[in-house]
Amino acid sequence: MRILIGDDHVLFREGLRRLLEQLKEGSDFQEASNFDDMLALCGSGETFDLVLTDLRMPGWPGFSGIQDLRQKQPNAKVVVVSASEAHHDVRDALEHGAAGYIPKSSSVKIMLSALDLIFSGGVYVPPTVLREGGEAQDNGRAAMPPADPALEQLLTQRQREVLERLREGKSNKQIAHELGLSEGTVKIHMTAIFKSLGVRNRTQAAMAFPQSTNA
Repeated sequence: MRILIGDDHVLFREGLRRLLEQLKEGSDFQEASNFDDMLALCGSGETFDLVLTDLRMPGWPGFSGIQDLRQKQPNAKVVVVSASEAHHDVRDALEHGAAGYIPKSSSVKIMLSALDLIFSGGVYVPPTVLREGGEAQDNGRAAMPPADPALEQLLTQRQREVLERLREGKSNKQIAHELGLSEGTVKIHMTAIFKSLGVRNRTQAAMAFPQSTNA
C-alpha cells in the first residue's frame, strides 16, 4: 500500500506512519509538510492508495484542496485527519469528496477501525461530532444487525437508521425529531450515506439496496 501523509507537524507524521504500519505491513510512505508539496507528490506520477491530509496546513487552499488531491489521485482514498471536530468542517470535507474525517483525538483503535471502514467502501464520520441530543455513543461502526448485510460494510448504525427513515419518505426535520438529532447532524449523515452508496440524491439512496422483509 502506498500512503501519502500531509501534515505540518513532523512528530504527528511520524506517529501516524507508525500507526499505519499496523494497517498493512510493507506499506510505502511519502510525507509532506505543506499543501503545495502534497499536490506536487500527487501529480508526480506516483500512485497512492491512501492520502491523509490535515486541514489548514501551510498553503491549504480551503476545502477545494480535497478536490485537487482527488483529481491528481482519482483512485486514492482521500481522508482528512484534523484537530478540528467542528460540524461544518466535517460536512465541508465530505461534500468536497473526502472518504472520511478522523479527528486527531481518536484512539489508535478508532483510527484503524475508521480506515478499515473506509477501505471497505464506507465513509467514516466521527461519533463525537454526531453525538447530539442523546445520540448513543458508538465507535463509528455498526453495532446492530442491519437490514441488509451489505450495508453493514458501508454505513454506521446511525446512518442506517437515517436511511431507513429516508426510505419512509420522511424529511430531515422529521428524521431529526425521531432520532433526537439536529437537522445539521442529519445533513452530515445524508452526505455520508450518498457518498457511501455512490448516489446523488434521496431517491437514488432509497433505491440503492432493496429493503429486507421480516420473515
